[in-house]
Amino acid sequence: MSLPTSLLVATRNTHKTSEIQSMLGDGYQVTDLTSGTFPDVAETGTTFLENATLKAVEISLGTPGIILSDDSGLEVDALNGEPGVYSARYAGTDGDNEANNAKLLTELSKLRTADPDTPNSARFKCVMVIAENGNRLAHFDGSVEGSIISEITGDKGFGYDPLFIPEGHDQTFAQLGDNIKNQLSHRAKALQQVITWLENR
Repeated sequence: MSLPTSLLVATRNTHKTSEIQSMLGDGYQVTDLTSGTFPDVAETGTTFLENATLKAVEISLGTPGIILSDDSGLEVDALNGEPGVYSARYAGTDGDNEANNAKLLTELSKLRTADPDTPNSARFKCVMVIAENGNRLAHFDGSVEGSIISEITGDKGFGYDPLFIPEGHDQTFAQLGDNIKNQLSHRAKALQQVITWLENR
């Protein structure tokens, strides 16, 4: 029996790491930046691809092997694509899910007060980058369309999951749970391409 393939993900978001590990299965051993001493990478890019590249390339400079990075977020049409690349720190503090969700609901409420026909369409987008020795080797993207509801619903998932209903469903990601989410999410779509790339390498 072969040993699982080791894969370092350039994130300190343990929810994201767990999600990737669950999608990859037992054939991979996924670790992240909480497992050692790694530099903090400033996410100064204006696109998901730029930020994912910054993280993967910088971490790969001092770490042997393949590095996988993920930059993802929510784009709300009524907010001109916000929060977008600032999804994790929309309310000002990185990773404060409760504050981020509250701000999103507040901003949409303002628009709907002015115009009850404000659209609720949105999408989750994900870009994954693979780097080694300071070089970007490949990048992949995935997205899932859906809609934003007006109140927190569900207690699974993380981030904006309790506000997002994917197309074809009548429950939020936070209600559907990992098994369903991991089949249709933006991250799942990008990661499937990563798996194909790794298998063919």
